[in-house]
Amino acid sequence: MPAVSKKGLSMPESPIRKLVPYAEKAYKANKTVFHLNIGQPDIKSPQIAMDAVTSHNLEILAYTRSEGSELYRNKIAGYFQKHNINVTGDEIIVTTGGSEALLFAMGSIADTDDEIIIPEPFYANYNGFATASGINIVPVNSKIEDNFALPPIEEFEKLITPKTKAILICNPGNPTGYLYSKEEIQKLAKIVKKHDLFLVADEVYREFTYDGAKHYSILEEESLVENAIVIDSVSKRYSMCGARIGCLVTKNKEVLKTALKFAQARLSPPTFAQIASEAALQTPQSYFDDVIVEYKERRDTLVKHLEEIPGVKVGHPKGAFYCIAQLPVKNSDDFAQWLLESFDVDGATIMVAPAAGFYSTPGVGKNQIRIAYVLNTESLIKAVHILKEALKVYKD
Repeated sequence: MPAVSKKGLSMPESPIRKLVPYAEKAYKANKTVFHLNIGQPDIKSPQIAMDAVTSHNLEILAYTRSEGSELYRNKIAGYFQKHNINVTGDEIIVTTGGSEALLFAMGSIADTDDEIIIPEPFYANYNGFATASGINIVPVNSKIEDNFALPPIEEFEKLITPKTKAILICNPGNPTGYLYSKEEIQKLAKIVKKHDLFLVADEVYREFTYDGAKHYSILEEESLVENAIVIDSVSKRYSMCGARIGCLVTKNKEVLKTALKFAQARLSPPTFAQIASEAALQTPQSYFDDVIVEYKERRDTLVKHLEEIPGVKVGHPKGAFYCIAQLPVKNSDDFAQWLLESFDVDGATIMVAPAAGFYSTPGVGKNQIRIAYVLNTESLIKAVHILKEALKVYKD
């Protein structure tokens, strides 16, 4: 029998999606499942984006340019300029989701067995993207006790080797909700300049910050003209995950030239999705104002009720719509599966994302889960109640 590749065997499973078969069995058993496992907002996509697709006058659904349509890229640049980020359409490559932008970035800056330093816990698919690219992730551990703050810069410097090509951050963070301060970004800027590295920032949750905090982009640091690469996406901003449109943004001409070759190899990003995404850029600020109020209420509700459960410790998100909770269990993978297979309260259970998959350090995060607060407050209260009752009876 022919063997699959070693690379394929080493690809990690998604901690978010691997429990889907158990959720489907729960549905078949007529259980209600509250999904806390995946960052799929229940916020309606902007109507203007939906209307743009249904009212198109295309007669041929043709390829667009490999870097995305010029009109859309220029409008993206206009969006960034409103956020004090001075870029042009020529410094943007439209991608099939932020995921492809990350793959293009990794492929453009690192070779096989090169290293990228990432504070952990981090978005689980960074593991998959790195494996697919033949790159080694070098983790810097942040702790729930410190609310997942950026580790001291000295911890980064200890890990830099001749194989190190970049530091990658998610800001605000998935899965922690941590928001990097301007001072922290400036510290990272100094270290990448000192060691001639790239600083890659996944900024797809830029709009979602709370308590008066402001997002500070790495592209606002003028010293990082040659070092900064931003990953962006319409998925969360406009609740358009299914559009699969993102972009890579950088002023580094060699990176752009290289990433474009990857873009040409996959031909072009999807046409209809670009039409929807271009229209979404007209979404008024009031849309985001309402969404922020809603997410803040959900965050406050979730954290309050989690902290009332004996033995549970929870991080306090400053942005995005996720948090990490530490549970009084030994293995959250087993616990998450048990919730779907064997437990319910009045016919309802919950689906969570085991957090070990958000770390690359073996054995870390095994007693943690990631919760996405993408449900309304009433559903979140019910979901946390189910978690509380489950912990009373669960045996490791």
